[in-house]
Amino acid sequence: MLSALCRFTSTPHIARTRNAILVRYGANIPYTMVKVDIKYTKLFINNEWVDSVSKKTFPTINPQDESVITKVAEGDKVDIDKAVEAAVKAFHRYSEWRLLDASQRGLLLLKLADLMERDAKYLGELETLDNGKPVAQAIGEAQWSATIIRYYAGKADKILGNTIPADGEVLTMTLKEPVGVCGQILPWNYPIPMFVWKIAPALAAGCTLVIKPAEQTPLTALAMAALIKEAGFPAGVVNVVPGYGPTAGAALTSHPKVDKIAFTGSTEVGRIIMKGASDVNLKRVTLELGGKSPLVVFNDADVDKAADIAHRACFANAGQCCAAGTRTFVQSGIYDKFVAKAAEIAKKRTVGNPWEKVDQGPQIDADMFNKVLGYINAGKKEGAKCIVGGARMGTKGFFIQPTVFADVKDNMKIAREEIFGPVQSILKFETFDEVIDRANDSNYGLAAGVITNDVTTALAFMRHIRAGSVWVNTYEVVTAQTPFGGFRESGIGREMGEDGILQYLENKTVSLSLPKKPRL
Repeated sequence: MLSALCRFTSTPHIARTRNAILVRYGANIPYTMVKVDIKYTKLFINNEWVDSVSKKTFPTINPQDESVITKVAEGDKVDIDKAVEAAVKAFHRYSEWRLLDASQRGLLLLKLADLMERDAKYLGELETLDNGKPVAQAIGEAQWSATIIRYYAGKADKILGNTIPADGEVLTMTLKEPVGVCGQILPWNYPIPMFVWKIAPALAAGCTLVIKPAEQTPLTALAMAALIKEAGFPAGVVNVVPGYGPTAGAALTSHPKVDKIAFTGSTEVGRIIMKGASDVNLKRVTLELGGKSPLVVFNDADVDKAADIAHRACFANAGQCCAAGTRTFVQSGIYDKFVAKAAEIAKKRTVGNPWEKVDQGPQIDADMFNKVLGYINAGKKEGAKCIVGGARMGTKGFFIQPTVFADVKDNMKIAREEIFGPVQSILKFETFDEVIDRANDSNYGLAAGVITNDVTTALAFMRHIRAGSVWVNTYEVVTAQTPFGGFRESGIGREMGEDGILQYLENKTVSLSLPKKPRL
C-alpha cells in the first residue's frame, strides 16, 4: 500500500558503543560500515569543554527510530551568564581578539573553512544522525557552508567607512565598528548552514558570540565549536551553550550584556525573542522567520519542467524549509495537466533510511511529525483533494508520505499557515492581477517564485510581489553573495551577502574641527 505512493526504504539498524553510534544499512552490511563518533556533549565556554553548573543533561533523539543518541549538557541561565562574561572579556578593547588586524580575522575564518572541508564527511554523518536528512545532502551542506565562511573571510578587511563633505569647517568620516557581544539562536532544519550563516559575518565584523543551538540538533554545533578552537580563535570569542528555549534561550535573549540577538525560527518564537530583547536593554535584533511562499505557474510554462521545479521548491529537506514554495498557484489552462504531473513526481519520491540514497528522511521530532499530520487531516476535512500521500510511513520514526493536495482554496489552513512538512497545496487562478493579490494575501513575505516564458510577465511579477527573494524559472537559489530575509512577519534584517555583515556593525560618525586658516 505504501509503496504504491512512494518507495519506503529500509530502516537503519543502530548499535552503540561507549563513544560512537554504529549504523548498519542494508541486509548484510556489518555495523562497522558507518561509525559516527559522538565527540562533544559538553558546553563550550571560553574555549573549554565544561559541564553545566547544574550537571543536568538532556537527550538528543534520533528521528529515524526515536531512540536516544546521547545526552548533552543542559545549559540554563547561570551557564549563559558564564558564556556572556567570556564573550564580554573577549570583546574588551585590549583583548587579543580586538587587537587582531582585520586581515588576521579573515585568515582565521579561512582556516576554519579548511577544517570544515576536511571534516565535511564527519559533520554530515553527525547531522544525519541528529537531524535525519539524507547523508549526501548533509555532507553537501557542510561543504557549501565552508564557501560561505570563505566569502566572509574576504570581507573582514574590506569593511569601509566614508568621508563626508559636511557643512562647516569640519572633516567628517564614518567608522564601521562591531556591534559587540551577540547572542545567536539557531534552528534545527539546517543546523550546519545556519550555524555558519550566523557566525561568519559576525566574526568577520569583529563581534564575540554566544550560540544556543536548537535542542533537537546540538551535536554539529558542538563539533563546529571544536573546529573553531582548532582554527585558533581566541578564548571567549565563540561560546556554544545547548539548552532549551524557555531557559537558555530566554536568558540569552534578555541578558543585559548582550548587544544583539540573531534568531532563525518560527514567527511565533520570533515575537517572544523581540519582547525578550527589549526587557532589560534595547538590543539590536535580526530575525529570519516563517513563510508561506507562493510559486506561480503561468499557462505558457512547460508543464513537466514547472512541476519539477514546484516539487523541489515544496519538498526539499522534507518540507522543513522556511522559504518552501508550499502554495503552488497554477493558471487554469494547464491546471489539470500540472496536477497530474505533480502527483506523478510525488509518487516517485523515495522516503526512508537517510543512510541510503533517498530523497527524504524523517521529520525532525514527534511534535513536528504530529503537527504536519494535523495539517494534512485539516486539509482533508476542509475539502481539499488529497491526490498523493496523506499519512505516516511505517511504524517507527517520524516519516511522512509526500502529500499533494489539489482544489485548495485560499481560506483553508493548509493554504494560510506554515506547515513545515512535505505537503504541497495546488491552487487554481485565472488572471495575473488575481494571482498577485492572492499571493500577497499573507502575513508572510519571505520568498516567491514565478514560472513563465514571458519576460514581461516575469518582470511584472517581480515588481508587484511582496517578498524578500523572488526566483524566476527556478527556486531557492541562495548563495553567499545574495541577501536573504523577508517582508512583514517573515523577519527583520537580512543574512548573507553585503547586508549580512552590516547587521553586525555600528555606524559611527566622527567630525574633526578644522581651523579656518592653517597655522604657519
